[in-house]
Amino acid sequence: MTIPPRLGRLARRARRDTGFLATGVPVHLALVPVWAWGATTTARTGNWALTLPVSVALVLSGVPVLTMVQRYRHRALLGVDIRRSAPVPQRWSPTTALRWLSSPRAWRQVGYHLLLGPLVALSELLVLVVAAAGLAGATGYGWVWALPVGVRRDWLGWATLMPCYTVLGLFLLSLLPWLAGVVALAESRSAAALLGPSRADRLQERVAYLAGSRTDLIEAVDAERRRIERDLHDGTQQRLVSLAVNLGLAMATRPDLPGEAREALAEAHLEAKAAIDELNDLVRGLHPAVLEDRGLDAALSGLAARVPLPVRLRVELPERAVPAVESVAYFVISEALTNVTKHAGASRVEVTVRRVGTVLRVNVTDDGLGGADPSGGTGLSGLAKRVGSVDGVFRLSSPVGGPTSVMVELPCAR
Repeated sequence: MTIPPRLGRLARRARRDTGFLATGVPVHLALVPVWAWGATTTARTGNWALTLPVSVALVLSGVPVLTMVQRYRHRALLGVDIRRSAPVPQRWSPTTALRWLSSPRAWRQVGYHLLLGPLVALSELLVLVVAAAGLAGATGYGWVWALPVGVRRDWLGWATLMPCYTVLGLFLLSLLPWLAGVVALAESRSAAALLGPSRADRLQERVAYLAGSRTDLIEAVDAERRRIERDLHDGTQQRLVSLAVNLGLAMATRPDLPGEAREALAEAHLEAKAAIDELNDLVRGLHPAVLEDRGLDAALSGLAARVPLPVRLRVELPERAVPAVESVAYFVISEALTNVTKHAGASRVEVTVRRVGTVLRVNVTDDGLGGADPSGGTGLSGLAKRVGSVDGVFRLSSPVGGPTSVMVELPCAR
């Protein structure tokens, strides 16, 4: 006779859940003898000052072991992985023990094993009683006929009661998958909530993961900028330079060219040189090579030299920061100087870059008209977002009439 697939799945699930619950009874009741010993010894001797600390110490020392057993039990029998809320110490010492006792996760585990454990054990015993009663009732005819004939004859009413026992046993067995599944699910969820990481721990892990992902993304974008800069510098820019040189040679070596052709060559030569200049600006905007090779001081010196305003630059960096922070600082200063040139009407600019502890402080101040507004489309909102990408702080002070100061703090700890 072929067993229907659905009935087979129910039978396998009931067997798995019932076995899981059966293994949980001794684990959940493991601390009961310790408390019973402490209570009886105290009642018999009256020396609670000795028995109470001993029983408490035994309970606390058994909690990590029972937690490990519960994690293994859930993983092996249900396939549920209850993660640790913190790494297990390599060696236990008074310091690590006190640190563990002072953590909320320790008292969650104590509450689970000491208070919730006996209640879970009672529900597990109820399921096991249902399973035993159902199995005994469903197989009643088999073990009754295995009894001696005299015993069966002396058992009054067995012929009329056994059908009722069999029906009741089959009903209990049909109820077992649902009952065992509900109890196993409730136990696994309570264990995950009390033995695993708390909601605050999970949120902290999530924040750490997102912070790491964001850092990886910023580094990947910065590396992609450097790759594009190298490709443009070594490829496209060199082709444009070669084109400009060839056009110049053509005009110099062919004096017999017609006037229209010479004008066309001269115009193409000028366009090629203009394209080279624009490409140089584009490359510097993506990621200046000097920033990667020589650091922020040299890159800012070149940047200040190209600004059509007097720029007082002071850079005090005992060592280089991480590349992502250097890139953000460079582009913040570059965008700030561009805004000063286009919108501020200033006569001079002061740029200060200083490292204080683990913070890189950038200050760009001009004597312009002031009144800068991040919502006015001057790129200041983009600067704030770029600074925020590395957990930096962006401040703007620009009263009407000036001066305008852009202050940025970037964490630069390695």
